[in-house]
Amino acid sequence: MLGHPLGEGLWLRLLERHHAESLFALTDRNRDHLRPWLPWVDRVRDVVDSLAFIEEGLMRFARGSGYELGIWREGALIGVIGVHGIDRANASTSIGYWLDAGHQGRGIMTRAVTAVLDDLFLDRGLHRVEIRVAPENHRSRAIPERLGFRMEGVLREAERHSDRWGDLVVYAILDREWKAARRAIR
Repeated sequence: MLGHPLGEGLWLRLLERHHAESLFALTDRNRDHLRPWLPWVDRVRDVVDSLAFIEEGLMRFARGSGYELGIWREGALIGVIGVHGIDRANASTSIGYWLDAGHQGRGIMTRAVTAVLDDLFLDRGLHRVEIRVAPENHRSRAIPERLGFRMEGVLREAERHSDRWGDLVVYAILDREWKAARRAIR
């Protein structure tokens, strides 16, 4: 997953240190859009914070326990998708993602999630992948629903958003379910 084409000028590429300024600028432009769903947004105050995020992703990549990919369109960073903490003993992980507000509604994130699921299930041999999303985030919830994930439940007050607690809907898909869904997609 160092570089993977998604078609129509879209690419997934591993986020590297030299992408920190682009990542910070993208985050900064999308603060109001991301704030209701992602509690970390207000903690990203400078390029140094984006660099720290990238470096943590690179450490996970080096250990084989995950990665952070930029979603690029014609050379411009427009989003991020990450694999968080691969649990080798249980062959499972979770993924998270976000996309620039101006690029939503075009199927870009669905393509990115599909590519990451192919990597996790077909190349890395994982058994289970989760996506956790705020109940009110209908655009983000549509992606696992479209790709054959099952909603397994709601984690009550599982995420702190500065002055409030938020619930998370848990979606999951198993390797055999992804392989069946993938055949249907093709």
